[in-house]
Amino acid sequence: MEKGFNAFEMAQKQFDQVADKLDLEQGTREFLRWPMREYHFIIPVHMDDGSVKVFRGFRVQHSDVRGPCKGGIRFHPQETEDTVRALATWMTWKTAVVDIPLGGGKGGVICDPHELSMREQEQICRGWIRNVWRNIGPVQDIPAPDVMTSPQHMLWMMDEYETIVGGKYPGVITGKPVGSGGSLGRTEATGYGVVYTVREALTRMGLDIRETTMACQGFGNVSQYAADLFIKYGGKVVCVSCWDQSDMTSYTYRKMDGIDLEFLLGITDRFGTVNAEKAIAAGYEQLPGDAWIETEADVLMPGALENQINAETVKKLHARVKIVAEGANGPTTPEADAYLKENDIFVIPDFLCNAGGVTCSYFEQVQNNMNYYWEKDEVLSKLDTKMTSAFHAVADLADSQSIFMRDAAYMIAIDRVATAARMRGLV
Repeated sequence: MEKGFNAFEMAQKQFDQVADKLDLEQGTREFLRWPMREYHFIIPVHMDDGSVKVFRGFRVQHSDVRGPCKGGIRFHPQETEDTVRALATWMTWKTAVVDIPLGGGKGGVICDPHELSMREQEQICRGWIRNVWRNIGPVQDIPAPDVMTSPQHMLWMMDEYETIVGGKYPGVITGKPVGSGGSLGRTEATGYGVVYTVREALTRMGLDIRETTMACQGFGNVSQYAADLFIKYGGKVVCVSCWDQSDMTSYTYRKMDGIDLEFLLGITDRFGTVNAEKAIAAGYEQLPGDAWIETEADVLMPGALENQINAETVKKLHARVKIVAEGANGPTTPEADAYLKENDIFVIPDFLCNAGGVTCSYFEQVQNNMNYYWEKDEVLSKLDTKMTSAFHAVADLADSQSIFMRDAAYMIAIDRVATAARMRGLV
């Protein structure tokens, strides 16, 4: 990671650049640059060894002018207030660019689930809700899973909220297990949404997806399902990268004739760590963790953490790369963007590219409110329609004004939120 990297400063810098293009008035700029509310708290947990450990938690509500705040809860040992602020901000633009009636929020706990028992993780989940239950809810702020949280975590949180409030409120949180208020298709949604936009980008370029390759950073939920759909469409995924908990190092596993996704999933644990010995025995190259970015591929998909394509690493991109599809939040810095613009590499910006997750979360919320649930094909069909429509709206603006895709996506999103704020009389 770059020394001194601050995700929130990056989010504000991106916003400022587009605010200039939109000629936003000063009051509106200040209103949209900062979160509307923040909650910081501590969560004491009785650990399995009898000790008590205190964890720090956050919830940031960036904007609710277009609807209830929406955004995931991350469990990560390097979680920071500014990372959560940045992600909440990006969620505001994400819900706006796909035009769903929600705002932006994000939550986190500084912890490492790898080192915690399921009982200890449950206590953190319930403690998180006990701190913010007055400030979230189906018509206020609707959390969801994020980095190293799962449907099980969401179900514990929903249960704690319902216990405190005294009623059934499945719409308080999304990403729940199917059968407990969750939506079919939610597991696939973010990764599939990435590939829906990649498919449309390739079509606009006149390229056949069946003749293209993709390199993935990460091998969690997003990368797994992006790889799944890309392969189903006939493309080849040539590498994935992952964190190896055994030696605290990241590795890239590469096979230039295409990975066998089913095989890799069979040797991958629940945290996305591939069994190195079995992968090597099956003919995969085990390379350094950042080798994915140097891999010869048509599509590069950063699918895990922020700040992966920066001023230094962007220069390692293979000449073949035509598309950067940002499956992760904030993977590309403004300095790297400048290089991508100069080299005419098509970027599908994060808050558009990975918006399949929040879009399907919105579908889950709608189904919770109706108490009627759709079949998976219907969910994914609606998701495809929404992602395709949003992609072409951004791409059409980018083409018509000869601007960068990220700028076009920001212009659409920020204008929608600013307009809503003005109509409410807030600015």
